Amino acid sequence: MSENHIRPWRNIYRRKSRQINVGSVPIGGDSPIAVQTMTNTLTTDVKSTIEQVVAASEAGADLVRISVPDIESSKALREIVKESPVPIIADIHFHYKRGIEAAEAGAACLRINPGNIGTEERVKEVIRAAKDNNCSMRIGVNAGSLEKNLLEKYGEPCPEAMVESGLDHIKILEDNDFHEFKISVKASDVFLSAAAYQALADATDAPLHLGITEAGGLMSGTIKSSIGLGSLLWLGIGDTIRVSLSADPVEEVKVGYDILKSLGLRHRGVNIISCPSCARQGFNVIETVKILEDRLAHVKTPMSLSIIGCVVNGPGEALMTDIGFTGGGAGNGMVYWAGKQDHRIGNDAMVDHIVDLVEKRAKEIDAEKVPEPAE
Repeated sequence: MSENHIRPWRNIYRRKSRQINVGSVPIGGDSPIAVQTMTNTLTTDVKSTIEQVVAASEAGADLVRISVPDIESSKALREIVKESPVPIIADIHFHYKRGIEAAEAGAACLRINPGNIGTEERVKEVIRAAKDNNCSMRIGVNAGSLEKNLLEKYGEPCPEAMVESGLDHIKILEDNDFHEFKISVKASDVFLSAAAYQALADATDAPLHLGITEAGGLMSGTIKSSIGLGSLLWLGIGDTIRVSLSADPVEEVKVGYDILKSLGLRHRGVNIISCPSCARQGFNVIETVKILEDRLAHVKTPMSLSIIGCVVNGPGEALMTDIGFTGGGAGNGMVYWAGKQDHRIGNDAMVDHIVDLVEKRAKEIDAEKVPEPAE
């Protein structure tokens, strides 16, 4: 229902970037903003890495990045790629041969860091391997590993230095007739990242991968990433995102989707709108929402659910959601369906009832999407 209430002042006009493909996932152009994460297992632990990739995929990850630090990891990558339900990005640092091996192992994309991959000739060898294996690339500029000549020129990491690094490496790729690339200019400082991305967006039409690097733990990293990525996405900048958290990769995916859902850029799963609770609440809002988030995590169909503790804002919020529950007195509350009052139910039965309604509505929405068979 929320998608039927789009207003002009809510629209975000995306920067026009050219489209590339990372395996089966289109990036840039008019394609959806992709959500990715990165495994934190040892790549040589194939079983654990595949399990983490699958978990991230089930949470909604479109792409998963895997570190390839040594030749043993290159060998393991081949098996991981075969088992992965999503395209794999190989994370390459310091040794260009790992990039060549990853491309040959079936990686859909190579992430290289210009500051530590080596000479231009080595970069060219990686480009040749990417071309030969239908592999895209990401130029990953990082404030913490800028080239020495740029640090000497600018004195410190700054937006100008980061953009210059990125453009220098874009030139290398384009001079070698390679155009299947995206680019990022990450920093742990929100202001530095945002300024670099805005300048880069004006300087190239390449798809941009957004991220605030080393953002921190689940809470602090979520806040920093939401501010940094949210401000850029609000400006229409960004074609794929990764929320970098010191947490389970699945949490990165969840936060990424929550950022995109809050801006109306992607819709996946149940968007719960709930009040912070106060003395007016007719039931335990905080505990109820916690339970519902867990029990509705399996629902992938986009829909909205309002859980409000009292009638001050409850009816108004319910008007804008697919399903709603507003607390009242006497141990029961009002259930709303498609923005209209439908029936009352006791607070003690409310959670199970809401779960049933959401699952029912999800099936209806999914059925509506199935095209009619041709006559």
